[in-house]
Amino acid sequence: MSGPIALTPPEDDGDGLPRRPASARGGDVPARRPALRACPGPPPTAPPKDPATPAPAHAPAASAPRRACLRPARPDDPVDRLAAELADDIGAAVHPYEVAALLESQGMTGDRVQDEYGHPDLFSLADALYERVPRGHPEPAAPERDPWRPDHLRCGLRGLLFALPGAAYLLAGGDVWRGAAALHGLVAAALVSWAWSQGLSHRAYVRLAAGRREAGLALLRGAPLGVGLASAAGFAVAGPSPAAVFAVGQSCYLAAAAVLLVLGREWWLGGALLPVAAGAAPLPWWGPPTVLRLGLPLLTVLLTAGAAGLALRAALRAEPVPGAAPRLARSLPYGLFGLAAGVLATAAGQRDPYAVIVLTLSMGPAEWLLYRYRGLAVAALRASATPLGFRLRAARALGVCGAAYLASVAAGLPLLDTGPAELLALGAVFWTALLLQAFGVAWPSASVCLAAAAAVTALPRLSPLSPATARLVACTAAALALTGTAVHHLGKPTAHA
Repeated sequence: MSGPIALTPPEDDGDGLPRRPASARGGDVPARRPALRACPGPPPTAPPKDPATPAPAHAPAASAPRRACLRPARPDDPVDRLAAELADDIGAAVHPYEVAALLESQGMTGDRVQDEYGHPDLFSLADALYERVPRGHPEPAAPERDPWRPDHLRCGLRGLLFALPGAAYLLAGGDVWRGAAALHGLVAAALVSWAWSQGLSHRAYVRLAAGRREAGLALLRGAPLGVGLASAAGFAVAGPSPAAVFAVGQSCYLAAAAVLLVLGREWWLGGALLPVAAGAAPLPWWGPPTVLRLGLPLLTVLLTAGAAGLALRAALRAEPVPGAAPRLARSLPYGLFGLAAGVLATAAGQRDPYAVIVLTLSMGPAEWLLYRYRGLAVAALRASATPLGFRLRAARALGVCGAAYLASVAAGLPLLDTGPAELLALGAVFWTALLLQAFGVAWPSASVCLAAAAAVTALPRLSPLSPATARLVACTAAALALTGTAVHHLGKPTAHA
């Protein structure tokens, strides 16, 4: 009944999820200088016209701008008064045509230009206004706080929630699985649940951007189907047995947990997990009777399902939002990643089951670092003046956050028999793939993880490599490929805009 390795982060951009805050370089707004008046004299050489500047319809040939002097504006001059009124907008213009477009948008007519301002046409008036107001392009002020500041408590709680369900396996123990078929049935059901939960969670997060009712409908339709598919897989592999029944409860729990996590009910899920956590705590010193070993996991399943039902009922009461639902195919790569992550985690757990616990606990720091990387990327956008400068800063942020995540994984290595290089390579695969998915780069991350899962499964059978060496080779290659993909995609400023 262990939780999925990770659910799709709610920041996934490019798939309809909440958008990233618009990045902008910070700076104070400079004070506006007094309006200037044109001075007589020979015009300087006209600068080249900006080809990106839209010209109003029937624009005449551009004239060279005249020199401007610091003579104060005359209050009795209507052009000076108009320049003072529109100083903010005129100062930001890069060409007189923009001023002409501004005047047109405000309903300035040809008769008014001639009668009130004494100019023959709109473009002559725009030239005069452009000359009277100095150029000023104030940069937006920097935000007061990091828009991607992570919620420390929430991220830590989610990491704990991914690992706590493992206590159900400790409680059930030999009363549930006896023989390879029973164990394989539980694994098959878990793999189906992980894949389905990832895909369903992504789709629900996409719909959550439209409204809670839409997300609730997606979860209500998808969760029961996932339970049926995973339970069928468990029965198909294990046959009629206690393990198959346990697989049904495992599938119900994973579906209900996905509902609660997507709808932001982490504390409800934590409360539902208290029975198995309390029952597993005294196991090193006292073995509870069979009624408790089987009853406490069942109670947790019932509590989780009930909490999910309450959360769905509250979501379905929200106001409906019109609009077409996105295609189901958009969530396919997220489901495939869930399947690949389950295969890789199961392979690591064959040598040391506690490796899976370390990886699931590390999902809390992983989610925190996903937010932290976004904040560092926004800061890099403000600090960079060239694309190369931003790419270097983004790569540095990627390295810092990746190293911090691997440090959280390494903290559990003294408790394991698994080789440190193998587990660290697998952790690098998971974190980098989740980062790419958070930015909408779903198919590359899913494809690399699927290839790694296939290699981990096939290499020990097709080559003289041991399973541990196969896992190390496959995960290292996948981590390098995902890191290169992340540097390429996330080094573009447009990925963070």
